[in-house]
Amino acid sequence: MALCQFLPGPASSQVGMAIGRLRAGYAGALAAFIGFTLPSVLILLAVASGATLLEGPVAGGALHGLKLAALAVVAQAVWAMARTLTPDLQRRALALAAALAALLLPSAVTQVAIILVAALAGVARPVPGPADPLRPPTRSDLAWLALGFALLVGLPLLALTDDPAIGLVDKFYRTGALVFGGGHVVLPLLEADFVTPGLIGRDAFLAGYGAAQAVPGPLFAFSAYVGALHGQAPNGLAGAMLALSAIYLPSFLLVFATLDWWQGLRANRRLRNGLDLANAAVVGLLLAALIDPVLADTVTGWTDLAWAAAALALLVRKLSPPLVVVLSAAAGIGLALL
Repeated sequence: MALCQFLPGPASSQVGMAIGRLRAGYAGALAAFIGFTLPSVLILLAVASGATLLEGPVAGGALHGLKLAALAVVAQAVWAMARTLTPDLQRRALALAAALAALLLPSAVTQVAIILVAALAGVARPVPGPADPLRPPTRSDLAWLALGFALLVGLPLLALTDDPAIGLVDKFYRTGALVFGGGHVVLPLLEADFVTPGLIGRDAFLAGYGAAQAVPGPLFAFSAYVGALHGQAPNGLAGAMLALSAIYLPSFLLVFATLDWWQGLRANRRLRNGLDLANAAVVGLLLAALIDPVLADTVTGWTDLAWAAAALALLVRKLSPPLVVVLSAAAGIGLALL
């Protein structure tokens, strides 16, 4: 668990992969991943199918309720992450600067650059005393790391060929490799890659994100929903499976590369500094996503604002997110029928 909190990616899924790897090798890691992720993926695929089939005021009301639930969930996530990941003035200032940069220059490149620059700045900060030792990685460790880095650099180059399948894999792989701080961070990264260029509608994207809060299991399963509703082939089931595989591939590679020498990684102060600043930058990215598109494309008047505030109050009072999502969708349907 300590290792997976340190690595980028979905910590809960990575813990499952690590347990499977320790108990039954690489096949065990894959089996653990399937068992942990498949239930939520199947539910979100059903939601994606419904999003394309349902029309009329009832569907519109449910959609609006899900979007307002997503607004409340993201607002709570920003607040909770800010309290944990930006405890001092320096990291709060970094988060605000990251949010401003993301709003002024909205693109996937900007978001990747913000995270990488923050992480590198943390690693470059001097630490008192002697350097922290790191056990040399084995050839196998280096091979997994090299493969992960080669894909992170090589997929964007291959995507220049305009092959839609490679482009889809590139977007989800980059998201999986750069998510720090929790599953909610997939929202700004995927929004920049799919909503901004028009590959998926904003309403469908935000409604699906709201629905993902009501689904048991890892939030990364939302990638299957986005892949299924991707505006160009591959989409549907093929797009969902490709997206899911690509967003989780960095987690597999990182767990395999670091599982046997995580103690040294965790104790290294320079790496901890890099992680701390990357997490602060991520808070800023999520704040920017809360403002645009979540708030800007969801709230159309005082009624919506009061509705979202009520949902947020329920979350703050520890009502479970799935129940809040269901109640918000039901309220939307009820208002649509009146």
